[in-house]
Amino acid sequence: MSKSDILAELHKLDPRERGEILDELWRIEEEAALRGGPSPEEKAILDHELADHESTPDAGAPWSEVESRLRRRA
Repeated sequence: MSKSDILAELHKLDPRERGEILDELWRIEEEAALRGGPSPEEKAILDHELADHESTPDAGAPWSEVESRLRRRA
């Protein structure tokens, strides 16, 4: 299943199922962090995103706003 297939199916899941998927993604990320940090590819992405943020720091929204919007959609 491709990433686009997965993303297309996510909205069909109920909130509990989406929460389970989110929990699993966090678990995978925590395990990766314990292995010694991001891969070179992940580091390149993080560096790019940090540079983008530093050049336009007001372009995003605070996590509290993002979380609130996501919870209203669920």
